[in-house]
Amino acid sequence: MSTEQPKTVTIVKERVEENLDLRLDEGDHERFSHYVPKAKLTEAMVMGTPVIALCGKVWVPSRNPDRFPVCPECKEIWESLQSNEK
Repeated sequence: MSTEQPKTVTIVKERVEENLDLRLDEGDHERFSHYVPKAKLTEAMVMGTPVIALCGKVWVPSRNPDRFPVCPECKEIWESLQSNEK
């Protein structure tokens, strides 16, 4: 009978996280289309990766955004960014 203990291997994966206030699929956010950088949206639609809207919603886009009204938070943030560029 062997008295050897099974070997344990630990794999460490480094991750860099930003301290963002991210909200995951909360209530009213499901009823709106959100503003996301176009390149990120295209990548997400092809690869199935999550995106972060201007308002902080995180999700994997899969629906036609034209079917929903624009998120008021995203719209307000977008308009403030546009007015700052002028």
